[in-house]
Amino acid sequence: MDIKNLITFIHVAELSSFTKAAETLGYSQSTVSFQIKQLETELDSQLFERIHHTVALTEKGRKVLTYAHQISKLTQELETDMRDEKDIHGHVRLAMPHSLCGSLLDEKFLDFRNRCPGITLKIIEAGTEEMFRLLNHNEVDAILTLDNHIYNAEYVIVCEEKVEMHFVAAASSPFAERKNIPIQELVRQPFILTEKGMSYRRLMDEKLAGMSLEIQPVLEVGSTSRICFLVERGVGMSFLPDYVTAGQVAGGRMVYLDVDDLAIDVWKQLLHHRDKWVSPQMESVMRYCISREFLKDG
Repeated sequence: MDIKNLITFIHVAELSSFTKAAETLGYSQSTVSFQIKQLETELDSQLFERIHHTVALTEKGRKVLTYAHQISKLTQELETDMRDEKDIHGHVRLAMPHSLCGSLLDEKFLDFRNRCPGITLKIIEAGTEEMFRLLNHNEVDAILTLDNHIYNAEYVIVCEEKVEMHFVAAASSPFAERKNIPIQELVRQPFILTEKGMSYRRLMDEKLAGMSLEIQPVLEVGSTSRICFLVERGVGMSFLPDYVTAGQVAGGRMVYLDVDDLAIDVWKQLLHHRDKWVSPQMESVMRYCISREFLKDG
């Protein structure tokens, strides 16, 4: 059995299209059709149903896809063990919220580029709902979420961790030294927040709505570094992940507020679709994401 035929089969299954698979692989459509026909003949099974220009896996096709991924993974592991990371080439698309870009694209990214000069990376900033739309349509290879914990058999969780969140204010704020601040009082203060509907902002809004409360921010902006700059100077309070505010709090410029009755669980998760072929370049990018986003000493 030719491994190239299995790789072509995986691409057709992921993209639900012979034409798109041909474009991705750099083959002619007739070559893709021939490879799939060759594989179907070898296995004596029809792998795809072709009805009115649509392509869908048959029941046997779904079983073959599971084995094809396993064979592909073993082949990749063998090839990776036999060569240096500098020999890996290819393009990877990664979706994530804006607030995670800073830690991913810091000075360590230069080390990654030196190790893997043949890999090109496209980062798409998006909210959680849009990330999963992109993932389900194979428009991104993996996503890095900051939201509720995702439980879904359709996706592979590569790595995950719970993220601590706090309301924050300037060190000079009259709320800085207070204990057990009632949330009903806090929501009446001026706030600077990320855009409505985005990850942890949405989770906070939903939690407050369940208490018949709402924050009307004086400013909404996507940049967490700009939010921290303004909070430090007393323009307003905010609700942010600790990894964003840890430096300002440690430096005495901002404080975590002691707020009553508002527990919000936020998780950081690196995921890809279970049917996604994990290429060597995708594997390298995911390892880099883990080293920057999940390993504290990375």
